[in-house]
Amino acid sequence: MARKPPTGDPVQDAPQVSAPHHAAAGLPAIGHTLRMAQQQMGVRRTAQTLLKVNQKDGFDCPGCAWPEEDKRHTAEFCENGAKAVAEEATLRRVTPDFFAAHSLADLASRSGYWLGQQGRITQPMYLPEGADRYEAVTWERAFAIIAEELTALASPDEALFYTSGRTSNEAAFLLQLFAREFGTNNLPDCSNMCHESSGSALTETLGIGKGSVSLEDLHQADLIIVAGQNPGTNHPRMLSALEKAKNAGAKIMSVNPLPEAGLERFKNPQTPQGMIKGTALADLFLQIRIGGDQALFRLLNKLILEAGAAGSAIDEEFIREHTHGYEEFVAAAAAADWDKTLAATGLQRAEIERALAMVLASQRTIVCWAMGLTQHKHAVPTIREVVNFLLLRGNIGRPGAGVCPVRGHSNVQGDRTMGIFERPAPAFLDALEKEFGFAPPRHHGFDVVRSIQALRDGKAKVFFAMGGNFVSATPDTEVTEAAMRRARLTVHVSTKLNRSHAVTGARALILPTLGRTDKDVQAGGRQVVTVEDSMGMVHASRGNLPPASPHLLSEPAIVTRMARAVLGPASTTPWEDFEKDYATIRDRIARVVPGFEDFNAKIARPGGFTLPHGPRDERRFPTATGKAHFTAAPVEFPEVPAGRLLLQTLRSHDQYNTTIYGLDDRYRGIKGGRRVVLVNPEDARELGLADGSYTDLVSEWKDGVERRAPGFRVVHYPTARGCAAAYYPETNVLVPLDSTADVSNTPASKSVVVRFEPGQ
Repeated sequence: MARKPPTGDPVQDAPQVSAPHHAAAGLPAIGHTLRMAQQQMGVRRTAQTLLKVNQKDGFDCPGCAWPEEDKRHTAEFCENGAKAVAEEATLRRVTPDFFAAHSLADLASRSGYWLGQQGRITQPMYLPEGADRYEAVTWERAFAIIAEELTALASPDEALFYTSGRTSNEAAFLLQLFAREFGTNNLPDCSNMCHESSGSALTETLGIGKGSVSLEDLHQADLIIVAGQNPGTNHPRMLSALEKAKNAGAKIMSVNPLPEAGLERFKNPQTPQGMIKGTALADLFLQIRIGGDQALFRLLNKLILEAGAAGSAIDEEFIREHTHGYEEFVAAAAAADWDKTLAATGLQRAEIERALAMVLASQRTIVCWAMGLTQHKHAVPTIREVVNFLLLRGNIGRPGAGVCPVRGHSNVQGDRTMGIFERPAPAFLDALEKEFGFAPPRHHGFDVVRSIQALRDGKAKVFFAMGGNFVSATPDTEVTEAAMRRARLTVHVSTKLNRSHAVTGARALILPTLGRTDKDVQAGGRQVVTVEDSMGMVHASRGNLPPASPHLLSEPAIVTRMARAVLGPASTTPWEDFEKDYATIRDRIARVVPGFEDFNAKIARPGGFTLPHGPRDERRFPTATGKAHFTAAPVEFPEVPAGRLLLQTLRSHDQYNTTIYGLDDRYRGIKGGRRVVLVNPEDARELGLADGSYTDLVSEWKDGVERRAPGFRVVHYPTARGCAAAYYPETNVLVPLDSTADVSNTPASKSVVVRFEPGQ
């Protein structure tokens, strides 16, 4: 029986605050997991669903992209993964009656948390031009509306096709195929907002924009550096891998502006001893100032070079045989300055010296990172400097060593592998043309930021989103929402409600789809889809629940039917066959995408298969020189005027990306609210910000535009000096659209200069 959605929208501006925690997981995580799961799914469905998460014969968690061990635990999920599953497998339903009762203005006034709590959408919904609420529509009419708008465009480049990281490989391949047959490379995706800086830096330096390590490498490492990442909240299953590495003798260094409970102590809920005592993970915590990571790694590189002059600190043979640009890098590193580094990082000299000692004692080093490194103006040079750091000691292509960008959503890496990219490689387009017999466009398309600019400027008129919550995920909220409202048509393929459904073009469609937990039965029988995890493993995913409604279509079915409606009989692509049997899609992927040969046979093996990676597997670097590249960019870091702080946006523990599961952030001691700003007590006293007082956050940028986030409760918190933190999407309004990372164009959401003003 469907559960009735909750009514009302709780007040979120009066949180309770207690001391932050110093350990993650344990019994509280188990209790919280079961409580939230049973609220959404009930007892029987909770057991039926959670025991299939991340199992070889089950479905891939719709949360993060952390890989699974070959030997799986019966409960192979974390607290936040269970929340993600519960949200999707909920018994609550959003029917046409709900939309009849709630106008567009009403939906727009609701919080993202309230919208998400309403449940699964059961039928296609349409907002006609000039209407004030959605109405039910047939699938045939929905695809006809899309065809009307797309075929009326002056150019295919007036359409945008956005993809979220939850999309399967099969659906992503079909979407990029349709977009390119339609005539555009406008394929923005969530990578543009998170790890694009990683891909840009790694492609330039190593020749492939992915990480080079496996789970086994983590288990074999001597030293694991976790920089700008909070595994306890964002990738909780990573804590198990770190615990295993620690028990094998690895040292762990945490580099972050905030102390994070999971890296202090992990109470593994899968073992009795772990739940009671736990494991202290981080051997060294470097509480770095926001944006100071490039300066830190540059100085470490200088110190390694100095140690190398007196011994064997550098791998001379590796550098000679496998790298390019070493001399220029050495000259740049020699100029690193202690005083400048200490100012940039906020660290003490003794802390950096201790870090150096750990580095020099390690023969096998891995650096893991996430948004704390990627969302700055100088993000790409920062990650290049991390690569320099690893190249110096030969820590690429060696077991137990390498680069480990920890991706977010469960198939964000797979989407890119499948061709979701606005700047496709010529070789990929050549393979697509050979396989499908049409000439794909060769000019570059729009990424996320340029897509918003195109909508704002009237250069784009149709926005189609495969999953995600584009309006809430993107920067400069007021600019983005105004841009979306200029579109002729906005289309969202979704499982649940979010704010993007309330910020529409002149016409709008919501197309409800199957989730990862749902059985997918097509004319060719029961289907499986595939995903690629953060370490290049590809495996099958099979839902086990009856679909939330008989009116849902799968993502591949939605793309194929849209393609048939838009392209018509002129298209020779077998769209109907693709919908009937996803194995036929994989046969085509196998002939287009390197590494996917015999795709269907490979995914039939339990656990899937690992994609080839030249730098990791053979120390073969597919760069212009055939070697790994040292780089020598100038050191940058944010400089903040007096009376201002540097703000980073971040997630709460009851949150995954823009999906809000609850109003608590247990590890940081926040309960019942999200409009909080974490400020170092000394900074707060200097600025006159009493603990518990309320303030507006106002960002400052070179365009002089005032961007204000009102009504935030000040929480005195042990952040790095000069730094503050607050949750997104509430603070996305403060991030200027044009404030982006050099090269990657990723929004600089981790280095926002803010001042504090009394609430207006």
